[in-house]
Amino acid sequence: MAQQSTKTTGTIAVFGATGRQGGAVVDALLDRKATVRALVRNPHSGRARALAARGVELAAIRTDAPASLAAALMAVEAFCFMTPEANTLEEVETEIRIGTALVDAAVAAGVPHVVFHSVFGADRERGVPHHDSKHAIEEYLRKSGLRATMIRPAPFMEEVAPSLEHGEIVLRLPLPEDAALKMISVRDVGRVAAALLLGTAEAPGGAVELVGDELTGPRIAAAFGARAGLPARYEALSLSVLPSDLDRAMFREFAKAAEHPSDPAAVPSTLDLPGWIRATGWTAPANVAGSRA
Repeated sequence: MAQQSTKTTGTIAVFGATGRQGGAVVDALLDRKATVRALVRNPHSGRARALAARGVELAAIRTDAPASLAAALMAVEAFCFMTPEANTLEEVETEIRIGTALVDAAVAAGVPHVVFHSVFGADRERGVPHHDSKHAIEEYLRKSGLRATMIRPAPFMEEVAPSLEHGEIVLRLPLPEDAALKMISVRDVGRVAAALLLGTAEAPGGAVELVGDELTGPRIAAAFGARAGLPARYEALSLSVLPSDLDRAMFREFAKAAEHPSDPAAVPSTLDLPGWIRATGWTAPANVAGSRA
């Protein structure tokens, strides 16, 4: 990513602000004193009210009502959106429908800049539902004529969850022992999105892949063990433990992605895994049932 001197000072609209990624974007924008408008389905929900209490403007929308979407995007300087993750073919259709409706609304409202939260590898169709749906939305956005930036996060560090068993940190993933998993913290996804939305950074070519660290399973386990002051080990599981063909396809893609090393330094100031562990104050989980530690 490159730094940019022209800064956005108007209202920034966010769809998905009550979720994890969108919430990280809102946090980063508010940290930089930006004016934020959250597009929400239910402005009376607890999460929406919590946003309003922090000074976020709420715009009630319906994703099946184009006029409500376009009205919510009027007079904004930038718009950030992420779509619900699709895990079935039916959910793929729903996600694409929501994504294209948001793009159409941005066109109707004349939004100057749109940032779409895609997923790592979405520039290629892969047969993984939440990759293919993001790919379709990226293509639709590219053809819209809007100035658009795609951010493609790797899997989230927050989703790596070791257990404590008999006084030992244990990490199990359906990933070969020698395959390095690419990761990014949700916090950093929000910070990168905010920089792009505010115009303090730009992504050459209109897209940026977000990787804060890439480590093999044994090294991931060791990082958690070092924090806990405990021994650690990694167990590579068979893909057969996953509940569906779609999940198995996703982890095959993670293994394939490991064959092409990334450069975390390409996105400055992101946390590596040990840094994320320290920053979040991670502590060892409770012992699993039956453990003796």
